[in-house]
Amino acid sequence: MRVYISVDMEGVAGVVHEDQTDPIDPRHAAEYNRFRRLMTAEANAAVEGALLAGAERVLVNDSHWMMTNILAEELHPAAELLSGNPKARSMVEGVELGFDAAMFVGYHAMAGAGPAIIDHTYTSNVHEVRLNGRPVGELAINAALAGTYDVPVALVSGDQALAAEARALLGPAVEAIVVKHAVGRFAARSVAPVEACRRIREGAAAALRRPHDPLRLASPVRLEVEFALTQMADMAELAPGSVRTGGRTVAFAHDDYRAVFRAWRALYNLASVT
Repeated sequence: MRVYISVDMEGVAGVVHEDQTDPIDPRHAAEYNRFRRLMTAEANAAVEGALLAGAERVLVNDSHWMMTNILAEELHPAAELLSGNPKARSMVEGVELGFDAAMFVGYHAMAGAGPAIIDHTYTSNVHEVRLNGRPVGELAINAALAGTYDVPVALVSGDQALAAEARALLGPAVEAIVVKHAVGRFAARSVAPVEACRRIREGAAAALRRPHDPLRLASPVRLEVEFALTQMADMAELAPGSVRTGGRTVAFAHDDYRAVFRAWRALYNLASVT
């Protein structure tokens, strides 16, 4: 069995504020370094669960911010680490190499969900993303790309809003591990990190022992991105093939979701140039 693990940070147990996940601002260095260690521990728990289920290959993709957060020297030796930025497939880079299942660890709910810890969809510039008319977050955007390579998402971990999002998107077979209950955007009741790791380890082993279906979207796939400000849409609509459909909204449609994903990446990156 070959297992792919994408690891974000906002959904890690104990994380409740952006300052704890910020690798850039030196004022937050102490907090960030604490929580990147907890992120690494949750990644290791997922690796351990995969090994218990019989995994022979495990790839861990660092998927937060600059994507250089996981401590390589503390990563489980059975796993490979994919880190650095930019990556063409971003949070699911490497999934195209051939895997039987994916796990999304430390994920968070989509922009606008609530209560949910640090809800957003890739960037704070995005107000809402829709795929075929359905509001989605990073979970759906990434799971759909994994689906184009026949890789199903077997497990997600994060807060209760992320778990509900996963069950609604992927159905009852997905293992949705809740490590904290958000009471606001920057407040949550969290289990202890060691307990979070236990839940992830045991949940991963259980999830990988049962079948899962890849997420596949009906074609053609229509992407709509509603940005926070109109000038962001001004820039995003420069992407070839995009169509301005509203003051803050840019759309793109294609038969191949891989092309839609590339357009999504172009849209939100162009929008940041304001």
